[in-house]
Order: sequence, then structure tokens, then C-alpha cells
Amino acid sequence: MKDTTVTQSILYVGCDDHDIDLFESQYHVPKGVSYNSYIIMDEKIAIMDTTDPRVTEEWLKNVETVLGGRKPDYLVIDHMEPDHAGNIQKIAEKYPDMQLVSNAKVFQMLPQFFDFDLTGRTVTIKEGDTLSLGSHTLQFFMAPMVHWPEAMVTYEQSEKVLFSADGFGKFGALDADEEWTDEARRYFINIVGKYGAQVQALLKKAATLDIAMICPLHGPILKENLGYYIGKYLTWSSYEPEEEGIVVACASIHGNTRRAMLKFVDILKEKGAKNVVFFDLARDDMAEAISCAYRYSRMVLASVTYDASLFPAMEDFLYHLKIKNFQNRKVAIVENGSWAPMAGKHMRACLDSMKNIEIIDPVVTIKSAAGEKEMEALAELADRILA
Repeated sequence: MKDTTVTQSILYVGCDDHDIDLFESQYHVPKGVSYNSYIIMDEKIAIMDTTDPRVTEEWLKNVETVLGGRKPDYLVIDHMEPDHAGNIQKIAEKYPDMQLVSNAKVFQMLPQFFDFDLTGRTVTIKEGDTLSLGSHTLQFFMAPMVHWPEAMVTYEQSEKVLFSADGFGKFGALDADEEWTDEARRYFINIVGKYGAQVQALLKKAATLDIAMICPLHGPILKENLGYYIGKYLTWSSYEPEEEGIVVACASIHGNTRRAMLKFVDILKEKGAKNVVFFDLARDDMAEAISCAYRYSRMVLASVTYDASLFPAMEDFLYHLKIKNFQNRKVAIVENGSWAPMAGKHMRACLDSMKNIEIIDPVVTIKSAAGEKEMEALAELADRILA
């Protein structure tokens, strides 16, 4: 078991998962993921959330070790998603006198996942309510649709610790040797990105609290430079570009579109563009491509025509951008089609359904392979993008 100390009274009992291949069955996590759970030791003891069933036995052993023969008084449930709530029934049956603390929506949802008697075992709290453990006092704040309707966060007043549920989490196990921002961004945009307004509402509540430490349900505990992390969340949830840069998102069948766009990347760099990122949407990580689209200020979409529509990889990319509320960007379009180019029309229609997207006209059309004329058009497009 790894070091359990968060503070003298708050102990970590979570688990790393290095065997998982896809988080939520869609996001690649090459460095695994952590399922964080905590115990607050006081006159009364509170367990803060459980873990995914994938690590049940390890988690139960961690809990038992930290308790050292004592029994928990409360299980606080901040979020009902199975990667955090998967062991509620196990721990409730192990400690039959333990009370479950959460909001009414959680208790409405519990029977959908578990089959055990809740009679006399629930403490239902509302916005701003407090629960004393002795020297520690928990205060609860609702976080609806961040990113489930029942979600809430818990603030411990004496040590100024925010248990932030899925907020401020990241992909990667706790022993992953990597900087926080990239995998936190990829996590936020793909998991929570749709709910920017709700995240902003929660950040306003957090701004009223004196926070010294953030304990998320995924990723490392944040103890220093909290303004940096909160600032990132303010930017991401407002849908504003994080920095200047250009994402070139390409969907190619036989490689002609891809070759043209790789040359286009070189043209952009020769003209002074910085932070130019290329994605082959049929092969590169889709979640990373979506994350970078949010990160940078401009984007170029390049797709071959397929069945008089879009190549599936581009269609999937645009679908994800739309449902994650992609907005406030400048976008250029490049299409390819050997006899009836239609990709540009369909890409424009998708972009027109999003908010505050400025399309950089005209669309550049390639027929089969890019020749001298098409490369001249792409060079002119580069000038318009960089203007």
C-alpha cells in the first residue's frame, strides 16, 4: 500500500489501475488511472467515496489497514458513477452500522445500482449543510451535471480541503511520471467538456471557500499553486482558447489528403506559425485531437469525400466537438473528392450548428491528389489563417 498521508487526519485509501485499457470504454489510458478514496479520522470516522469494482479487494484491504480496528461512522457519496461508487454495497455490508451521507438524488439513484436495505442508514444533506466529525466539519455543495445530476463536492472546514469529486481529475495512475496539464485537459474536455456552464457555477461556489488542498477522485492531490489549476478550469469551462495555435485535423483514405496536409503544415511553419499540431483522425487518439482543438485558437479540417458525405473519422471528430460544446474558434476547410467533392459542404453544415465559429473562406478543394495549383491555394489559405 502506498503512502496514505494526505494530512495527519486525512488518509488516502485509493488504488491505481494499470490494467485498464479504455476508461469509460472509449478513452485510451496508457498510464492507467487512479480511483481515489479517502478516510477522515476523528471522533467519528468518514470514508470519502469508494472505488471501481476492478480494485475491490485492494481497496477494502486499504480501508481496513487505515482504520486499524476502528469502524467508520459515515460513508460520504459525492458521485454515483461506478468508478467511484462501485463498492458502496460491499462497504455497507461490511460495516452495517455505518451511515451513508449524500443528497436526495444520490439516494434515488442507489437502488438502480445496488440491492440492499437503506432503511435507517441514510443521512440526506442539502446545499450548504454541515456534518461534524469532532474537530473536522464537512460542508456540502451541490454540483449538478458536473458531470452527473447527483454530483456534489465536500469541503472540510478545519483543514481547508476540497473533496472535488470528478473535478480537477486527470487520466494516469498516481505513479505516472507526467505533467498534470495535458492529461487533465484531455480528461476534462472529454468527460466534463459539455457542461462548461455548470463547471463555472461550481467554481463560483469554490471561490467563496478558503481552499488549501484539492482531493479529486482521479489523479494527484493538489497542494500547491492552486490558482494555476483553477485558472485552467476557468479557461476550459469558458470554451476560450488556452493559447494561440493551429490544429490540422485530417481524414484521408489512400493518403493523398494526408500528404497534402502534411505539406500544408510545413507551409504554416515556414510562414511563422507556432504550435501547429497535426492529427490523422483515422489513426491518432481521438480524445487527444478533441483536447487539442479546445487548447488552440484555430483549426483546419481536411477530409476526403466518402459516400457523398464525410469520411467516418472526420464525422466522428465533428460529432464529439459538437456534443462537447466546441465554440469560439476560427476554422478553415479543405475537401477532397475525385469526382464529386462534398466533404466541404458537410463540414460547413456541422460547423454552422456550433456557436461562434468563424469559417475562413473559401474552401480549398483537392481532386484526388494536390498538384501545383492546389498547393498554391493552400499557401493562400495559410495566409488567411495567420492573418
